[in-house]
Amino acid sequence: MEKKWWHNAVVYQIYPRSFMDSNGDGIGDLAGIISKLDYLQQLGINLIWLSPVYRSPMDDNGYDISDYEDIAAEFGTMAEMEELIRQAKQRDIHILMDLVVNHTSDEHPWFIEALKFPNNPYRDFYIWRKPAADGGPPNDFRSYFGGSGWAYDEASGEYYLHQFSKRQPDLNWENPRVHEEVHAMMNRWLDKGIGGFRMDVIDLIGKEVDKQVMANGKNLHMLIRQMNRATFGKGDYVTVGEAWSASPQDALLYSASDREELSMVFQFDHIKQFWDEHAGKWRSKPFVLANFKAVIEKWQTALADRGWNSLFWSNHDLPRAVSKFGDEGEFREASAKMLGTALHCLKGTPYIYQGEEIGMTNVRYTTIDEYRDIESLNLYRERLSGGVSHDEMMTGIHANGRDNARTPMQWDDSPNAGFTTGMPWITVNPNYREINVAAALAEPDSILWHYQKLVALRKQYPILVYGDFRPILKEHPQVFAWLRTLGEEQLLVVNNFTREHLTLDIPQAMQAWHGECLISNYAPRNQLAVSLELQPYESFALLIGR
Repeated sequence: MEKKWWHNAVVYQIYPRSFMDSNGDGIGDLAGIISKLDYLQQLGINLIWLSPVYRSPMDDNGYDISDYEDIAAEFGTMAEMEELIRQAKQRDIHILMDLVVNHTSDEHPWFIEALKFPNNPYRDFYIWRKPAADGGPPNDFRSYFGGSGWAYDEASGEYYLHQFSKRQPDLNWENPRVHEEVHAMMNRWLDKGIGGFRMDVIDLIGKEVDKQVMANGKNLHMLIRQMNRATFGKGDYVTVGEAWSASPQDALLYSASDREELSMVFQFDHIKQFWDEHAGKWRSKPFVLANFKAVIEKWQTALADRGWNSLFWSNHDLPRAVSKFGDEGEFREASAKMLGTALHCLKGTPYIYQGEEIGMTNVRYTTIDEYRDIESLNLYRERLSGGVSHDEMMTGIHANGRDNARTPMQWDDSPNAGFTTGMPWITVNPNYREINVAAALAEPDSILWHYQKLVALRKQYPILVYGDFRPILKEHPQVFAWLRTLGEEQLLVVNNFTREHLTLDIPQAMQAWHGECLISNYAPRNQLAVSLELQPYESFALLIGR
């Protein structure tokens, strides 16, 4: 495998609206991010994935872009964006811009032009269809945010496609002019010195609309290769595609170096382990470690030699890691450290979502009115009208709603967690008085310092980056363990995924192993024996043969 500069990097995702507010308007901004670059440098990360800061009416919190080459006023100015890129680079941190090119805002100039008359040159930038025989939508495709995926334009008597909000019309990637405009825009961002792109729902741009094949359409990989050759493929950039539909075989098509497509993709098989087969994420099912282990092994194995994995527990669309995979109560710190160790000791690029490094948790607002997420609000109304109870929907939102990840970053125990001096756009999680950055920095054994050590180890030990992955103790229902191997070195990683004290029998061939414990969330484990007594959520990584 060809080695890349970003292979030993760790990515930190910032959701700008909720990270740091510099001017007291209750909304996080670019100046706020700049003010926290020293903190991120101290953490040791090399890449910031910046969720969208482009001009937007904010129907979907910035994922509805009205101008790709301007900055939303609430976030700041283009001059501040360029200053962020410059100051981050001084700290050896690159910026990944969040690129949304499956759709735009309905306030984008292209769509405003498209609405003027059917023969407008920009009409074919979007996807239009005549009504069905009954005058209704062309077909029964449903938006991911609820309701029909078609919106009616009275002026022309046609419908336009929107896979998400009706204010997010889908771009028509069968039109070469769309390619030209998007590629030129991407190159102008690359010229500003960014490190690459995170590509929102990129698996949807090759859609075959009339067949209702939205993900993995026949032209998808051709379109990405064209994009690569016209833009980021000309330099040494990082690109990660969001691909909810991806299988391991798909991920190899995206990320194998000889394919000239992307660096890696986000896949969500491990996230879906909690989702009900019929109700989706709005009805959780119990976590079964055996199933989870099988998913991780499948992806680690399939991408081992030719592709590259992205490693993450959470992001701006997902619940907080410690609330979903760990224990947000008595064992919050132990389980958060265990999750960090497990993630950073797998093969691939680790992603830290803001607040994960201090063990931030889900929020439980008491009323639906406290939520801001368009997906949660739309589905709440739609499903209540369909007979689902308020309590059931609130249980689903508490568990998996997107606002869990969007509460303000908890910097200290001052009002509003030090995020803003004004009224925050969304209510701060009440536990900020105990869970915050200032408290974590002051505690030598905190989750934050554990994460900092994990980031540093990745730069120091190539086995964490390039070592082969082999699962062990595969049948154990409570422990997830594996070996990483690089040359003569081996790294044993053991994680107790439960709040129970366990006795772990060690395979005979490993019983005499001893070496250097790189990291542990309890006392260091420097040698093995016939058995080990594991504490609740204990994890450790033992290096053999160095």
